[in-house]
Order: sequence, then C-alpha cells, then structure tokens
Amino acid sequence: MRQKDRTAKQLENKLQRRIRGQKKLDMLRVACFPVGVRYQVAMKFLFWRFSHTVLTTFCLLGLTAASGPESNIQDIELKIGIVQRFGSQPTVKLQLEPTKGDRLKLKFQAGNKQQILLTKNPVKLETVMQALPQPAVEEMVVLGTYRTFETAEDSANKWRSQGIEVEIAQPERWQVWAKRDVYSTPLLRRLLLQNIQASTKDKVYLDTKVLKQVPQVSWVVDGKRYSPDDLEISTDKNLIRVNKSEKPENARLYAGQLNLQPNAYGTYTLVNQVPLETYLRGVVPYEIGTDAPKAALEAQAILARTYALRNLRRFAADNYQLCADTHCQVYYGLNGAAAKTDQAIASTRGKVVTYKNELVDALYSSTTGGVTASFSDVWNGDDRPYLRPVLDAATNFWNLSKQSLADEKNFQKFINIQQGFNESKWDAFRWHKETRLEDIIKDLQKFLQVKNSPYAKFKTIQAMAVVKRSESGRILELAVKTDKSTFILHKDEVRSAFAAPTSTLFYLEPLNKGKPELWGYAFIGGGLGHGVGLSQTGAQNLAKLGWSSPKILQFYYPGTQIQILNKEIKL
Repeated sequence: MRQKDRTAKQLENKLQRRIRGQKKLDMLRVACFPVGVRYQVAMKFLFWRFSHTVLTTFCLLGLTAASGPESNIQDIELKIGIVQRFGSQPTVKLQLEPTKGDRLKLKFQAGNKQQILLTKNPVKLETVMQALPQPAVEEMVVLGTYRTFETAEDSANKWRSQGIEVEIAQPERWQVWAKRDVYSTPLLRRLLLQNIQASTKDKVYLDTKVLKQVPQVSWVVDGKRYSPDDLEISTDKNLIRVNKSEKPENARLYAGQLNLQPNAYGTYTLVNQVPLETYLRGVVPYEIGTDAPKAALEAQAILARTYALRNLRRFAADNYQLCADTHCQVYYGLNGAAAKTDQAIASTRGKVVTYKNELVDALYSSTTGGVTASFSDVWNGDDRPYLRPVLDAATNFWNLSKQSLADEKNFQKFINIQQGFNESKWDAFRWHKETRLEDIIKDLQKFLQVKNSPYAKFKTIQAMAVVKRSESGRILELAVKTDKSTFILHKDEVRSAFAAPTSTLFYLEPLNKGKPELWGYAFIGGGLGHGVGLSQTGAQNLAKLGWSSPKILQFYYPGTQIQILNKEIKL
C-alpha cells in the first residue's frame, strides 16, 4: 500500500507542477520594475549570473583562443533544449552514453535525499503513460498562435500593454498564453476570456484538456528502475553522447551537462548546459558548413554568438533559453566540429555585432533571393534601422529606391533576373513550383485549423492574388477567395499556409492546364528562408571576392559595429 500511495502522490505532485507551470528564471521575478525596465535588468542579471572562466573547458575540448583578441572575456553558460518534448510520443527512447573510458554520473532526488549513480554503461530513457488517481482538467487561455517567435513576442507585448500578464510557449507552433501562475483558477481564466471577447475581435479561446494519464520518464541502471521527474547527467570528461535512434552512428556528442526536466506541456525537455563558445562549435558547422571561406565562417561565428545572447528569453516558460533547430539556430553538438570552424570561432572570440551599443537582432537566412528584407516585411513589430532592403550583389545594378519592388511589374521583372547576384549559382536562388488546387486547399485548411480560424471551414478556393508587397518585394498581404468568404494572409503566414513557397518573395500564376476550370497555381520566386539580414550563401560569395568578415557584416547590417562583448553592451 505504501508504494501505491507513494506513486499516487508522485503523480499528483507532477500534475500540480504541470498546471502551475514551470518556475521561471530568477531574473523574470524582478516584478517591482515596469516591464521595459524589468527586461533590461533581467537580461543583465542573466548575463552575469551565468558568466564563468572557460580556460579549462577550452583546453579540454581542444578549442583555444590563442589567435583571438587579448581580453579577459568570461564565457557564459547557456541552456539549450536539445530534445524539447520528450514523452509526447511514448514509444520514443533516448540513449545516453559516456565516451570511451568515462562514466555517466546521474543525480536526482529520491524522496528527501539526493541520490547519485555512476555507470560506465549506456542509460536508456523512456516514458510510459501513467494513469492518474482521478481525471484532472488542464487548461490555459490561448491569446494567439503564430509561426515565429518574433510575431508571438510582438503580440505578447501588445497584451502586456493592456495590463494582461502573458507568456510565450511552443507546444507545437508558437503561442501566447495568459500567464498560468497569474490566471491560476477556472474563475480567473473565464473572467479574463469574457473580458477579452467583449472588447476585441482577436480570436482567443480556452484550451481545455481532461487528463486521465500523463507520461512518466523511467530508466534502468544495474537492473533497477528509477522514475525521477528531474535528472542531472554529467561525466568526468564533460562529454555525453545522445542518441534518439537505434543506430549507433546517429549519436550526437554534447559537451557540458544534461538535465532532463519537465516542461509546460506535460512532457520533458533534455537541456544541454554548455558554455557559449563551445555551443558555437555545434552551430557554425551546421549553419554554414565547414567548407565556407574563412571570412564567411568568421561572420557566421560572430552572428551566431550575437544571436544567442540576444535571444536568451525565448523559452522562459520552460526554464531554458534556446532550442536546437531552425526556430533558433541549428545546434547538433560536436560531431561536426572542424578545424576551420573552430579557428573562426577562436579568432572572433567574444566579438558581437552592435548598434548604438546594443546587441543587434542578428537574423540571417540561407538565401535572400537577391534582396534582403526589413524586419517588418516578415514579422509584426518595430523595424530595426540596420535591417533594411539591401541588393544582395557585389555591384549595385538595381536601384531599389527608383525601381521599388513593391510595384508588381518591377517585382516580376526583378525575380526573372538570373545573373549578377551573390546567390546566382545557388539552387534556391530562383524557383518555379506548380501545385494542384486540391493540395493548396489541404495545406491552407490545415494551417487555418491550427490557428483556430473561423475561415477554416471552406471547401474550395476560387482565386488568390497578391494585394500588397513591401519595398523588398516580400508579400505583405495575399487575398484568398473561397466558397465561404474572402480573407487576407499576412506576411510570414503565407509560408506557413502553403507548402510550395520557401520564402515570401514570389508571385502567383493561375494554371488551367488546357481545361476550363482552375487546375492550380505556379509559385514563381526566389530565396530560402525569411531573407532578413545576412545571406549565408551571399556571404560566401563575398568572401570569395576577398571581402573581410567586418565588411560582409556591415554590408548586410548597415550602420552596425563589431565589438568585444562587455558589460556596457545592452543585451
């Protein structure tokens, strides 16, 4: 009976933690300050709280800064969610392994005592669904669903300006939630929902789930099974292999420490605590490749460092900072580390891009399609002065001020130019994709259903047309006429709504295929990604032309400076 009672109590405590949400980072509890001041104080606090010397780490991992700038720069420990929703699919397993000659150190709470296990063998984490003693209701007020963090954050700031406490989450797509520890009872949530619905047309709703079971993590060491909610994993050599598959060759090598911890969605996140400069060794090779020219690698290293420090707030709801995929920066650990990328990181150690002594929003993408975009071309929110349309070419053969790409005729002429750009030889530079109407309808319906949109119940599309472009040619508004209604898709929604375009830099051409009825549409455009800031493809071309990394960065981010990170720079 005691074991059964203990299990029920553990499940009850687990459920309570889920409903309350995870504890936020200490910095976010500076509640006595106004929101704007609170953010600045919190970011500075976070920066210095995680600072520590990294000479030992660099020696251990083979990365030195001998050729870098002479300074007393301290490294910063990051928290990266490398497996974000472990347990959402109960059959998925994770295997943790020490490197040769090392051992895993597993630390967790067992009742009121801390327990530590040491093993030279791999440890396999798995989840099983545990029945709750009785069904429970989990709910939150969802204030919006978005494709990107940037647009979600703009929405969150608007809600905060109205006096509503919110948090940003990512159960699948990015969402803005009414803050769970503020609106903590059914009555408060329903009062909030009623007040919002009475005063705005925004589509807000109560997401309610009745829980009968929850995932419970477990693992076995020396024949004994353990099931703690929080697990800390480390090794003597500071290196751990993580494998999400059954194939040994798919294991990824991570430096630092791992933590398996609950998240805001009732599952778990495997978090890698790793020094910033070591983290970059797992980013630069996967973002731009190891064969890029030296100046392009250096530019990527500086940008990746700047991006990480600027975006530490992204996963505050889940008690970590950054993810490991394209919603942040691709981070796959040390498997891909190479001498060229290590040297680029070491030679730029501590360098960041700033504008008026503040870290820039260091956005970059694979391929711009020939012209970079302003921030507001893609996302909602204030423009950044250094993120503006730049012709992505070594010579300025198209005058953007006189031949604005907001004009449809100019745009179509521009998008059909193939030569003269930094990216002209790249496959994603120009594309032409034809899609059947049936597939377009399915994609759009799925997108609208995820957004809980009232327009999702249409059956057929009668027409689509671009109605507004930005000065960089990006689609700002695309009208869709269906059998039910006509509505507008805005900015980056266009990429989410259809499978064909890989950017918002395109035009539409209706296709009949010799029949009287509409067959589908051709998406004719260029670029891969949002197109804001540096083009990784373009930077490589400029480096081959002899441009230095500072010149490349100032080309893509006009008016910015490169500085050594210091406490005077605003995060």
